[in-house]
Amino acid sequence: MSKIPDFLKEGDKVAIVCPASFIRGNIDMGIEILKSWGLEVLVGETVGASYHQFAGDDHLRAADLQWALDDPSIKAVFAARGGYGCVRIVDEIDFSTFEQHPKWLVGFSDITVLHSHIQRNYKIATIHGQMPKSFESGTKSSLETLKNALFGASTDFSYEQSVFPNRSGEAEGKLIGGNLAILLSVLASDSDVKYANKILFIEDVGEAYYSVDRMLWALKRAGKFKKLKGLIVGSFSSMKDNDPTFGQTVEEIIWDKVKEYDFPVAFGYPAGHIDDNHALVLGRKVKLVTSADKTELIYL
Repeated sequence: MSKIPDFLKEGDKVAIVCPASFIRGNIDMGIEILKSWGLEVLVGETVGASYHQFAGDDHLRAADLQWALDDPSIKAVFAARGGYGCVRIVDEIDFSTFEQHPKWLVGFSDITVLHSHIQRNYKIATIHGQMPKSFESGTKSSLETLKNALFGASTDFSYEQSVFPNRSGEAEGKLIGGNLAILLSVLASDSDVKYANKILFIEDVGEAYYSVDRMLWALKRAGKFKKLKGLIVGSFSSMKDNDPTFGQTVEEIIWDKVKEYDFPVAFGYPAGHIDDNHALVLGRKVKLVTSADKTELIYL
């Protein structure tokens, strides 16, 4: 069973840290939105720091995340943005206090390193959702799903899509996943979450079609799809093609890797590197119900 951190309530303290790339501009709007939810916002040393492309050197970023995880007054930890850098510090973090006193960790993109590491080792629910920097462009509905996840309101979601036909079915399992490239970067490491009997969510941004094909072949050859209960395909945005073209859409590339199995597959989930990035609670047991053009995700 996954541990579910306490849901937030008005007056709670939350922290914003920057465990990966540095912030261009500021996160003032993100801070104001969190305050409008009745939260007291503490800002870590890494917010505003820079060291080459990172928000401070590895030592500073690890220390800042450690502070946010360990401080008992802080009830949730937001990554300010993604980029690159979490894999450089994850082995330096002592998760023992966090394991004893779980709190919400929020982020997406590079933060998939932390989600995957926590799901593999500590089985504590975390939130794949908008970060204070992406609050600026985030849709009202995406921010509402994040608030609901944090405050304990319903996060069940259903939608219809015509991107690519779903594989119809029904399955239950723990929700795992995140950014595809990052899942590949932790493959066969202590941060590689177990895929068997899970429902996997994947998304990515700015990748070449052939690169997505290669990454999915790596997961398939590693046996990651054999015992999956279900697959949710989020946004694959700003894709790049070569000349000559790769010749398949992202959906076709994904379908080729999983068509031999029988688990439900949901395409077009509104989550990933898009403004309408709906929150997903990783580590929670969910029920996935799909028909050709409709998807329903229910938290159990």
